Amino acid sequence: MRPGGFKVGPIEVAPPLLLAPMEDVTSLPMRRIAKRIGQPGLMFSEFVSAMAIHYGAKKTLKKLRVHPDERPLGIQIFGGEPEVMAETARLCEEAGADIVDINMGCWVPKVCKTGSGAALLKDSERAAAIVRAVVRAVAVPVTVKVRAGWDWSLFTAPDLVRRFQDEGVRMVTLHARFAKQGFEGEADWRLIEELRDAVDVPLIGNGDVKISGDALKMFRETGCDGVMVGRAAISNPWALARIRCGIAGEPEPPEPTLPERIEVALEHVRETIAYEAHDDPREAEIRAVRSLRGQLPLYIKGVVGAALIRNRLTACGSYSEVEAVLLDFLASQRNDSGS
Repeated sequence: MRPGGFKVGPIEVAPPLLLAPMEDVTSLPMRRIAKRIGQPGLMFSEFVSAMAIHYGAKKTLKKLRVHPDERPLGIQIFGGEPEVMAETARLCEEAGADIVDINMGCWVPKVCKTGSGAALLKDSERAAAIVRAVVRAVAVPVTVKVRAGWDWSLFTAPDLVRRFQDEGVRMVTLHARFAKQGFEGEADWRLIEELRDAVDVPLIGNGDVKISGDALKMFRETGCDGVMVGRAAISNPWALARIRCGIAGEPEPPEPTLPERIEVALEHVRETIAYEAHDDPREAEIRAVRSLRGQLPLYIKGVVGAALIRNRLTACGSYSEVEAVLLDFLASQRNDSGS
């Protein structure tokens, strides 16, 4: 039996494929491309710092923008103060978020040192207080993304998630690694299976899903309700499309051609320039191109000769420069193939 959709409160999630929140990646332009090509059932924003919102940081406030094309959308927030998290959750709801997600999985030091993200796995009382405050602050469903625990000594997620469920959380995502692991080692999907027995709300599995076979295996082995994809979707919305079709039992689309990859890469740059210019047109183009330096080379990853132009792409400071590099590369590939 193929996995179907599920509900997060009144929000229908179908297909049961989710795009993970990723800092400096899942901006509005990337999400719109992912939705058009990959068609996941639910997507999440970049991480939104509650404290930055509290102090009116323009760069962070920009992350609250929602486009009708990308619904349903969850905005993920992080912070260590219940009142500030509640305040930010209300602003997310006002901005049009369908879901407010609480980040308790980010392991990077600059987040954890503030008592946010995965650091909350070590402070169950504060974690529960944050969930309680956010649930009470908004009418939209509140969800939580966690890691298995802080380190390998204790699988803390089941006890925490039971408390969160009692406080009104409507969905839980487990990245099946411990915070201390970062992205090292393999995700232990047995932890998702164990958590499945501990909660009644929809459970989403996350970690090492790259192809449709991985997704189907996770569904089969863990009993999760949905599968979340992160790094495999960076500059590769076609991976989401293949996973979605695999879940549905439909023929998977072919790998995109090089012209298709380049066309979408350039679309990503154009949309990011418009996104940057929305609030502040000054130097929007260079900000946009710089923000995509890590992603643009990935659009052509695996193509013979792609590694040779990586430095040229990352040195670009304008749309015209990116376009010239990519179109020159396409022309060279056609010449080499004799077409």
